[in-house]
Amino acid sequence: MDSTALIEEEDATLEVVQLDGLVVLKILKHCRENLPEFVTGQLLGLDIGTTLEVTNSFPFPKIVEETEDETTETETLGGAEYQIEMMRCLREVNVDHNTVGWYSSTYMNAFQNEDTIETQYSYQERIKKSVMVIYDPLKSTQGYLSLRAFRLTPAFMELRKNNQITKEGLGKANVSYNNIFEEIPIRIHNSELIKAFLTDLEESSTTDSDLDRLDLSTNPFLEKNLEVLGECLDELAQEQNKFQYYQRNLQRQMAQRQAWLQKRRAENAQRKLNGETPLPEEDPSNPIFKPLPEPKRLDALLLTNQISSYCKEINRFSGNSFTKLFLATNLNGMGTQ
Repeated sequence: MDSTALIEEEDATLEVVQLDGLVVLKILKHCRENLPEFVTGQLLGLDIGTTLEVTNSFPFPKIVEETEDETTETETLGGAEYQIEMMRCLREVNVDHNTVGWYSSTYMNAFQNEDTIETQYSYQERIKKSVMVIYDPLKSTQGYLSLRAFRLTPAFMELRKNNQITKEGLGKANVSYNNIFEEIPIRIHNSELIKAFLTDLEESSTTDSDLDRLDLSTNPFLEKNLEVLGECLDELAQEQNKFQYYQRNLQRQMAQRQAWLQKRRAENAQRKLNGETPLPEEDPSNPIFKPLPEPKRLDALLLTNQISSYCKEINRFSGNSFTKLFLATNLNGMGTQ
C-alpha cells in the first residue's frame, strides 16, 4: 500500500465500531460484577478504513487509597504501568494489543460529564479513531442491550484544544448540546464456529415462549427517569441563574465604564482648554476595567444533553408501556366474553 492510500485510510471517517462477541461478554461481566460502582477498561483492536474492529479488552484495576480515617477503593483510568504490562503480555501471546479506546459503565446517562470529556479528548488526541463504549446495566434490564459507542465531534475537539468553550466560541463554531458527542453504530461480530454453536443451542432449546415481553413493570424505570430529569432541570436552572447573574454584572460594569469614560472625556476637554496634558481614557487599576470571569458553559451544555436523553427515554418507554397496557386490556376483555 502506497503512502497516498495510507493517508486516505487514516483520514477516513469512522462509520461503525465492530465488537467481537467475546469483548461484549467481557464488558458485561466486568460491569455487572461491580454494580453499583462505575468501572472502566481498555479496548484493543485495529482500525481498518471506516471500521474500528475491537477484538479484545481488559479492565482497569482498582487503586486502594488509604487515609488516616478509612481505606477506600477507586477506579482509575491511569495505572500506566499496569496497562503497559498487560499489553506486553498480550503481545507475547500474539493477541491484538493496539489501544483503540476505552469502555465504562454508566447509570442513567451519567457518563455525560467533564471527566468523560477530558478522558475521551486525551484518547482522540493520541489516537484519531478511538472511541468510548458505554454500557448501562440498569437500562439493559428493560429488554435490550444498552451498549453505545461515542466520540467527541471534530468541532468540539477544536474548541477544547483552543480553550474556547465560551458563549462566543460555541456560537462561532455552531456547537450546541446535541453535537458535543457523536454516536457511532455498533456491530457485534462472531466467528462462524460461534454462530454454528448458537444456532445449535437455539434449536435444542425447549422454551418457545418469551413471556418477558409481556412484563408491565416499567414504572420503576420511568419513575427513576423522571426523578433524575427533575434533578437535571434544577441544576440547569442554577447554571442559568449563574449566567444571568454574570450578564447583569457585565451590563452594570459596562454602564459604569461608559459613565466613567464620559466623565474622563469631559475632564480631558477641560484640560485641553487649560493647556494641560490629557489623562488616559483607561485605568487598569479601576475595577470597572477588569474583565469579569465568564461562568463555564460546558456544564449547562452537558445538562441540556442529559435532559434531552431522559426525555427520549421517557417517550420511548412510555410508548412501549401504553402498547402493552392496551394489549393487556384487550386480552382481558376477550377473556371476559
